[in-house]
Amino acid sequence: MTAVAESGTQTEPFTHEKRGRWLERWEPDNPRFWESGGKRTARKNLAFSVFAENLGFSVWVIWGTVVTSMGAAGFPFLAGLGQGNPVAVSNALLLTSTPTLVGAALRIPYTFAIPRFGGRAFTAFSAAMLLIPTLGLAFFVNQPGTPMWVFMVLAALAGVGGGNFSSSMANISFFFPEGKKGAALGINAAGGNLGVAQTQLVLPLLITLGTHLTAKDPAGYRFGITLSVLIWVPFILVATFGALRYMDSITTARSDGRSYKLALTNRHTWVMSFLYIGTFGSFIGFSFAFPTLIKANFPDLAKIGWITTLGNLAFLGALVGSFSRPFGGWISDKVGGARMTVAVFGGMAVAVGLIMAALELKSFPLYLISFLLLFVLTGIGNGSTYRMIPSIFSAEATRRAEANGMDAVEAAASARRQAGAAIGVIGAVGASGGYLLQQALRLSNINFGTMAPAFWAYAAAFLVMAGVTWWFYLRSSFAVSRAPSLAYAKV
Repeated sequence: MTAVAESGTQTEPFTHEKRGRWLERWEPDNPRFWESGGKRTARKNLAFSVFAENLGFSVWVIWGTVVTSMGAAGFPFLAGLGQGNPVAVSNALLLTSTPTLVGAALRIPYTFAIPRFGGRAFTAFSAAMLLIPTLGLAFFVNQPGTPMWVFMVLAALAGVGGGNFSSSMANISFFFPEGKKGAALGINAAGGNLGVAQTQLVLPLLITLGTHLTAKDPAGYRFGITLSVLIWVPFILVATFGALRYMDSITTARSDGRSYKLALTNRHTWVMSFLYIGTFGSFIGFSFAFPTLIKANFPDLAKIGWITTLGNLAFLGALVGSFSRPFGGWISDKVGGARMTVAVFGGMAVAVGLIMAALELKSFPLYLISFLLLFVLTGIGNGSTYRMIPSIFSAEATRRAEANGMDAVEAAASARRQAGAAIGVIGAVGASGGYLLQQALRLSNINFGTMAPAFWAYAAAFLVMAGVTWWFYLRSSFAVSRAPSLAYAKV
């Protein structure tokens, strides 16, 4: 690279090891270093990271849409899904929840992979891994006798796309200075979340196109599914090549084992994990399940015609949830992350009540509006909870430094490291909430013949989460207030 960076009075070029693109020096908090080449390098890595993560989410959520057409494609275990067949609904939710669980489990090892292998190499590897579930599904969906367990394995393999979030976020966090990390990570996260919406929009269109090009019979649906899956392969190849050719790794990006141990023993890591189950777990869980829920609850939509090519409008949920996430962080800067989170959980409980009313009235417009409200609130909640994490650890560090006479600068640095470690854990636990949500829907449908008990349980859980947020972060014993830092110890 030709960019230069200044440190003190000397100007030094960025250097790399002979093998791979390794940055020997990386000082983003040095203004001269940042302006003389660091900013351009960081933004370049962010752009390719967003692209790869977006594809990861796209592949992760493929099964949420594909299952709605597999019954028509000739697979008996999903036949009758559009008529509310409880067995087909249960099998569909099992297939959509499996990648959610695997993606959540992979988030922790993917976080540790960046310091071990470097951002460049692991981004390329994680992007290339997306070829396995896509090519596998394209092959086996054209074998009408393929048993369900094979598709379960393929659904599990699609979970690698969910793990990409943690490696991507961990990698980008090393590239930007403290004052710019929030915006960079917000862009990175929103770019990934948008992959859910684009998949739910594009896949039904391509499946419909496939049936129009051939015939509206099982073979036509199989062709449409194949077309909708293979469309991602060229983009995956571009992402893999782009990461290898243009991204960098940072030699100083090393994991801090002590910070992870401290984060794991800090009660706030687990409190925030619980709250993130309610926000991100609901976002990703309902994103996977929404196409199935629409088809099962409103089968007459299939008679409307081209409205079904928009995935029964299911893509709108993930779309509004993705766009509302940055707003959640922004408004939390104004009113406080904890206050915003309490309001979000209260609103989510109301939205669930409206969804149940829509089902009673058999009103699809009210059902769609209520679900969109729920998705908007999950996005805002994702932003507000993520905004709370550094504030909480900073407040704890300040209080501990004052009580024990510790150096304030050292305490603040320790808080940032612990917050970074906690985010990896919280992200993994939160994503697992998507699996729990879908399993609750599936079990409720099997045991009660309706999903109503699961929905009412969600409403109750959201109210409990609002109470937990108030108890830990809005009482006088520990407040995350509206100050610029959003962090105050007990007054």
